[in-house]
Amino acid sequence: MDRRLEKGDEIGPALLEAIEKSKIALVIFSKDYASSTWCLRELVHILGCKKRYGQIVIPIFYRIDPSHVRKQQGTYALEDRPLKRSRDEVANWRAALEEAANMSGFPYSSKTGRTEADFVEEVVQDVLTKLNRESSGDLKDLVGIEEKIEQIESLLCLDSPGVCCVGIWGMGGIGKTTLADAVFHRQSSRFEVCCFLANVREKSEKTDGLHQLRNKLVGEILKQRDVNIDTPSIPPHIQDRLRRTKALIVLDDVNAREQLEVLVGDDDRFCQGSRIIITARDKGLLEQKVDHEKIYNVEGLGSDEALGLFHSQAFGNKSPTTDYTELSREVVDYINGIPLALKVMGSSFRRCKSKQEWEVQWKKVKRVPIGEIQKVLSVSYDGLDDNEKEIFLDIACFYKGDLRKDVERMLDCCDFFGEAGINDLIDRSLISISKERWSEGQIEMHDLVQEMGRAIAREQHSRLFNYEDVCRVLTNNERDGHVQAIYLDAFEIERLHLEHVNFEKIWDAYPLKSLPSKFSALNLVGLDLSSGQVVGQFWNEDQSPVNLKWINLAECRHLIEVPNLSQSRKIEHIDLRGCTSLVEIPSYFQHLDKLTHLDLQRCSNIKILPEMPCNLEVLILSMSGIEELPSSTWSHEKISHLDITWCKFKSLPSNTCKLKLSGCFSPRGCASLCKFSELPENTTTIDMTHCKNLKNLPASIWKLKSLESIDLSNCSKFQHLSEISKAMEHLEFLNLSHTAVKELHPSIENLVALRKLDLRGCMNLEVVSDYLFRLTSLQELNMGLTKIKSLPASIKQAAQLSHLYLSNCWSLESLPELPPLLQHLEADGCTSLKTVSSSSIAITQGWEEYIFSRGLHEKHIFSNCPELDDNARSNIMADAQLRIMRMAIASSKFKEDKIEEAYDSDDSDYPTNYAYPLDKEFLGEGSLVAIRCWGYEIPKWFSHQSEGCSIKIEFPRDWFSTDFLGFALSLVVATAMQVKIGCKYNFKTSNGESHEVNHLLDYPIVFLFAGRDQHEVFVWWYNNVFEEVVKGAESPTAFYKLVTEVNVDFTVLHVGYSKLEVKKCGICLLYGKDAEMIKQRALNAQDF
Repeated sequence: MDRRLEKGDEIGPALLEAIEKSKIALVIFSKDYASSTWCLRELVHILGCKKRYGQIVIPIFYRIDPSHVRKQQGTYALEDRPLKRSRDEVANWRAALEEAANMSGFPYSSKTGRTEADFVEEVVQDVLTKLNRESSGDLKDLVGIEEKIEQIESLLCLDSPGVCCVGIWGMGGIGKTTLADAVFHRQSSRFEVCCFLANVREKSEKTDGLHQLRNKLVGEILKQRDVNIDTPSIPPHIQDRLRRTKALIVLDDVNAREQLEVLVGDDDRFCQGSRIIITARDKGLLEQKVDHEKIYNVEGLGSDEALGLFHSQAFGNKSPTTDYTELSREVVDYINGIPLALKVMGSSFRRCKSKQEWEVQWKKVKRVPIGEIQKVLSVSYDGLDDNEKEIFLDIACFYKGDLRKDVERMLDCCDFFGEAGINDLIDRSLISISKERWSEGQIEMHDLVQEMGRAIAREQHSRLFNYEDVCRVLTNNERDGHVQAIYLDAFEIERLHLEHVNFEKIWDAYPLKSLPSKFSALNLVGLDLSSGQVVGQFWNEDQSPVNLKWINLAECRHLIEVPNLSQSRKIEHIDLRGCTSLVEIPSYFQHLDKLTHLDLQRCSNIKILPEMPCNLEVLILSMSGIEELPSSTWSHEKISHLDITWCKFKSLPSNTCKLKLSGCFSPRGCASLCKFSELPENTTTIDMTHCKNLKNLPASIWKLKSLESIDLSNCSKFQHLSEISKAMEHLEFLNLSHTAVKELHPSIENLVALRKLDLRGCMNLEVVSDYLFRLTSLQELNMGLTKIKSLPASIKQAAQLSHLYLSNCWSLESLPELPPLLQHLEADGCTSLKTVSSSSIAITQGWEEYIFSRGLHEKHIFSNCPELDDNARSNIMADAQLRIMRMAIASSKFKEDKIEEAYDSDDSDYPTNYAYPLDKEFLGEGSLVAIRCWGYEIPKWFSHQSEGCSIKIEFPRDWFSTDFLGFALSLVVATAMQVKIGCKYNFKTSNGESHEVNHLLDYPIVFLFAGRDQHEVFVWWYNNVFEEVVKGAESPTAFYKLVTEVNVDFTVLHVGYSKLEVKKCGICLLYGKDAEMIKQRALNAQDF
């Protein structure tokens, strides 16, 4: 304490500066602490430093109950004595006391039996621990790392018992070590001992290096110097000591199984509660010790993060000028998010003094990548075996961006074991397979990894891909026995000028009808003639390609006869798709024992399919002219992929199906198909959409034990499901939309796992029976565009039903009480709907069971229901109040749980932002309840109502209490098909400040009833307004306690963004204390 400061004096600048420079602040709350305005100001400043600089704050409650500090009771009741301070300052003090009291600290009371000396010793040890384990790496310079650290920490399951291993996997330079180090230092205070073994791969390569690493690890855990274990296993007495010490261990850059065996060993080597983090480039290696779901894949930085890191290295603390923006972006796009490369590359540009020097350096780097980066990346290449090295170099030089299946076929032709090799390269993070829709299945390789591979190929002279290198070798007729392959695209070939060779008439598709007479096809293994002019026989008898493994004749539209492949007994892959002039498949195909893949897609003039070879695995007949599937094909035991979509079959073979298909069986679009008897036994999904002549399914369908989904949509003649003879334990989805179904068989109760049933557009469906709602797993039901007149009362027993779609059920006249957890109801366009029963009993009964999850929303739409009577509208709006209150309470409870979790961990910041991503259907964040109903009046339970599009509310003094749950809002609008509601809040405080927040609510398109004066009532609530308004504010509680009024302006737009007239608007303030009263009032109304 600075004794030169008298009570009430201002805090001096020197003391404020000392607080800011401190790593830890101890705040000692005693009986008279709150009587000192100096102490209170100091506390506000300390918490500000905590928020701005991450300062650690440890509260000590000396002979004082923390709850008195939190609730400001007793000597901490600021309102009990006159304070000649501004209202704003007092509000800040109150917020600071509440925040500090909620932190994890040290309470002391003489009643515990502890001496003050022991208590002080405990505090001192805690401070020393925190100081000693401050992170060695300052995270403020590590761009984009915080989220990754949190994800790794979640994998560690720090609060769970047992020993847990987590792997960090990624390519060289991606930041594995940095992440492990950051997690290590952030979490080390939780453990008795910590050990970080860096560069395990490098140190293990030294003589006896691996055992020296083990000695270091054991010594660190036992806190013992000069440990020397010279036996293969750890002695039992040392093993026992290891099991008694909770440790945090990092093994960085592991590359061999032996390292894991020596350093980690069995699961019981370390104490319960210990955590082991292993970084490696080889995923397969990690999986030998780490569970698959515990492996964290480190991805590169995002574009903006990468640019920020690059600028920090290239310009230091200076901001780049706009002259460098485009060039910086080009460099960053080339590096593609590798932190090491960004740092090294950025540093190399720091010495450039002008834009011209930058451009020269950039050209140099692209041509010859910086050695430090290449050195790091080449480590992964050095660890490959000879087969994998060849595959890696081929991909780097030729196959990047090609489909995996095509690359594997090419590699297999060269006896390189393509599938296994590619899998290993994926595990080592040298390549990846694209999952994007537009590039799915393509092989991806980082540009820097590709440059590393190409540099190796240049040194070996094994592959020529650079124009200058190819030109030199061919022009000078150099003979180099090391050259294995040459690659140039057509544009570059045109630039070559070779003696006796003219490339001016180069072609993209083969222009000739046959091979040149002098061409030898003896060693030909692959032939791509796609889109060429081939008509029939392509080679003479002397040219027969006996070693041919694949041929591509796709889109050869003039082809009328398949070239003679009878001598090509090694052929594996034949592609004839789009050969629209081809009329038959040669019978000798059945003798091609190596053939595994045959593609006849869009061969529209082929009518008959001959016998297939015994080893065929993939047969594609989609959109072909084949009219009947041979029984031999149906009973083929090797075919694992059969595509018969949009074919002309009238039936499928009646013999036993022995196809080895797994997953989806799809005769989709087979409009003539009217019957079949059996399907492959491992089928999980049946897609028969647009089979317009299909009337029913055979009973054998219910014997498929693995069946998960059936889609019969748009089978316009389909009338009924056959009796379901046994419980289907895996069938979750059934789509009967736009079929001729009139009713559902009572045996539908046997669909015990059904989650989604789609009956949309079944215009013959008029009655829904009780047994439908005995399906205890049913979550989503669509009966829109049907002729149903009512729903059975048993629907309220469908406990899991969360989505119900009844749009445009023009005959629907009434709705019964609905299930308690129904989140989504669409009853728009129900033009005959008159009565809607109250669901208040169900809602209140399900109140305690209501499960809140992040981003949960409820939506109930009754648009274009002009016949709704007053009682129906009243029930809808009364239920709306209950639904909103239930969601608000659940949301508040969720926040409280998160706060408690935060307080339970050391050094946790006071959580001030609970905004979580909402379902993409709505713009914004958080949880939402929205109701849209035909009507003219704001519900009566809205305490603040106004004519027009704006409303002003003046708040009472204590309006923002801990019990406050937010605003419910309501509008009456001249409606349109699609509306967007904009809400602009302007909060004003007692000190004259204002804070503006904008939100947008998006409603979907609905069918409109014409010819009436159309008005609709909108009611909604969402929980993120108050997170938005406090962004940048020091304390949310303090801010809102200063707010005295709010002005809310509503804007409603429809398609085309023209404004609609807002007739009325309303706001209701929600408080948790009102929940029971609202529930009871709703129940009493039902009794009445």
